[in-house]
Amino acid sequence: MPKSTLSGSRIRALRTARRLTQAELARQAGVSASYLNLIEHNRRRAGPALLAALAVALQVDPESLAEDAGAALAESLRAAAASQPSDPPPETDRAEELAGRFPGWAAQLVALHGRIEAQERIIERLSDRMAHDPNLSAALHEIVSAVTAVQSTAAILAETDDLSPDWRGKFHGNIHADSVRLATAAEALVAYLDVAAEETGLAAPQEELESWLARHEFHLPAIEEAAEAGAGPGDCAGLIEGQPELASQAARALAAEWLAQALDDARALPLAQLAPALVAQFARPPGFAPDALARGFGVSLTQLFRRLSGLPVLAGVPRFGLVVCDGSGTLTFRRPIEGFALPRFGGACPLWPLYGALIQPGAARRGVIEGASRPVHRFLAHALAEPRQPLRFDMPPVWGASMLLTPAGSPALGMQGEALAQELGRALPVGSNCRICPRGECPARREPSIVAR
Repeated sequence: MPKSTLSGSRIRALRTARRLTQAELARQAGVSASYLNLIEHNRRRAGPALLAALAVALQVDPESLAEDAGAALAESLRAAAASQPSDPPPETDRAEELAGRFPGWAAQLVALHGRIEAQERIIERLSDRMAHDPNLSAALHEIVSAVTAVQSTAAILAETDDLSPDWRGKFHGNIHADSVRLATAAEALVAYLDVAAEETGLAAPQEELESWLARHEFHLPAIEEAAEAGAGPGDCAGLIEGQPELASQAARALAAEWLAQALDDARALPLAQLAPALVAQFARPPGFAPDALARGFGVSLTQLFRRLSGLPVLAGVPRFGLVVCDGSGTLTFRRPIEGFALPRFGGACPLWPLYGALIQPGAARRGVIEGASRPVHRFLAHALAEPRQPLRFDMPPVWGASMLLTPAGSPALGMQGEALAQELGRALPVGSNCRICPRGECPARREPSIVAR
């Protein structure tokens, strides 16, 4: 059923639900019953005035009867069906009919699918934390150690009858000290889990920094103002004070470093000049070309990637995600983007172009990658490894790699992402972390997945 014919099916479903006859609804809307019958069977299109009259009679919002009102709902139904394989498969070619005739049930299915996806993400994050969170592991080890010490001391007291009063007093003192240690460790663990669930005061200073930036959507207007005014990093120090996410001194130090770097990036790539250059690239072929932008502004690709990941919303320009790692492959910065799962703990997917760039430092890489989330999301990835400090003859080079992510299906990109995928072959399937990656067969897998399909 074409999307443009959903209106009639929806009118018929609403009329039936309200137990109105065609004659009754036609009379209230001011048309003949035969004409309403043609509309309900999608043989005639109702104009705006008639849709408004029908909406009043059916006691619904006129926009809910518009011809394209169910298009997004039908598309969501197809995405939900594609993410949950079944035998026999659902009739995806009739999604428009379901959305048109039973919009309530269709919306309920889509909402249920959304809740399932949200729960899957929560399970993945909790599993990632349980498997790789060093703070959680250390806290549990401290509790087990204290429990074992109390048990051992209590066993000596219970099984030894001829202990002298002095030794018995010492053992009682040990039990008291170990019980205090156990209570302190348990309180610290509970406090850590409670705070971590709120995404503040997280497991590491880096995560405190990223949580603070996420609250500001990785863009601080004060940085733009400071860059225009020629201010220094010290003038931005007030942005850190009193921030609840920056709970530790180490996190505040990282935030100060980030502010200084962001200020340098804003000076080198002024928003007033970068924004129109970006809009122009996305508006005409060949499309997004970060290497051309970097040359035009006289900056490195790494600096451009950082700047793009912290831009405000710009009309005609998609959002950017950014992942940075050091020479060991450890993620040192994460700017999430919808549809691409980033591990919070442990190693990331070795198939990411980020790590391919580390293998060949200085060589820019570009490709289309396909995440493991449902529904499937594709991203145009640009990656590069560059030295983190000037090269010296008496020091080994210190490398860092950056990977910029842009939605391959973004309207702003047009067909660039898909064309690149065809040019380079099919999109490269990647995951986030082996333990929570659902791809059953992968040559780079390090450990079995708990969510394998």
